[in-house]
Amino acid sequence: MLLTQAKSMLPGIAMSVVVGLAALFLSEHYGAPAMLFALLLGIAMSFIYNDPKCKLGIDFTACHILRIGVALLGLRIAFNDLITMGWKTGILLVVAIASTIFVGIGLAKVLGLTKRFGVLTGGSVGICGASAAMAISAVLPDGKDKDRDTLLTIIGVTSLSTIAMVLYPILATTLGLDERQISLFLGATIHDVAQVVGAGYSVSEQAGDLATLTKLVRVALLMPVVLCILLVLRLNFDTTKDSKPPGIPGFLIAFICLMTLNSLIDIPQQVTQYATDISRFALVIAIAAIGMKSNFAQITEVGVKPIIILVLETLWIAALVLAFIKFM
Repeated sequence: MLLTQAKSMLPGIAMSVVVGLAALFLSEHYGAPAMLFALLLGIAMSFIYNDPKCKLGIDFTACHILRIGVALLGLRIAFNDLITMGWKTGILLVVAIASTIFVGIGLAKVLGLTKRFGVLTGGSVGICGASAAMAISAVLPDGKDKDRDTLLTIIGVTSLSTIAMVLYPILATTLGLDERQISLFLGATIHDVAQVVGAGYSVSEQAGDLATLTKLVRVALLMPVVLCILLVLRLNFDTTKDSKPPGIPGFLIAFICLMTLNSLIDIPQQVTQYATDISRFALVIAIAAIGMKSNFAQITEVGVKPIIILVLETLWIAALVLAFIKFM
């Protein structure tokens, strides 16, 4: 039974892996984010999803392999990282993330989009870009627009993060920020980890180290945010419906366990590097699968509203962090 099911999923998983490998190749040779390439290639090959032989495997990759990739992010973070940053920076990051999510919800309401879309975009901008988008999407209730909204969010945050990687170091220097302030600004505002690393080390090695550490603290706050979303969903659950309220997903428990393990014992650098590489590859092929599941016509019919929300959320978190740096 299990062997038959595995065989039926193999073609779809294999196609997702091929698209993911192509995205990684293009990323290494042309310098653009692998996740963006994976999305675009996946969308271009969305006709594959209509093949019954591939559909099951693509669905499995977009759901379960995605969760494996998010869970393995836990090995990149330790509780000491939170302590090292200090309580003021910790409060700033919590306020920045929470306020960006609420700004997203408010903007979504004003522009006639769903609150769930506001939570998805706000969490992605506030925490860690595409990885946060996929983790939050994994716990949101299923709906006909869920994959479309996830896709739009990933495209938006990845593109904005790449733009920020180039512009933010120039902006920070123009504003006269010192190296430590630049590190905090870059780590607290740029969406994706890779772009934070690129921006930080373009300033100096020390700025790169501090910016990356700040960013990892934001990543560590992903799971508390997801837990809060689950709690809100559970409290608002309609008990009259014939279904169960949302529970804590296994990947969330795995993330917390791996983060705790990394905090309690000294895991060899080689092991954490392998886990990081596996996590990155899992997320890339999962995004490729989400792209293949997408309907391009549905994406284009939404219009510019999602772009407006993502841009305003990005400007909000940047302005908030700059205000903290200047006045605190």
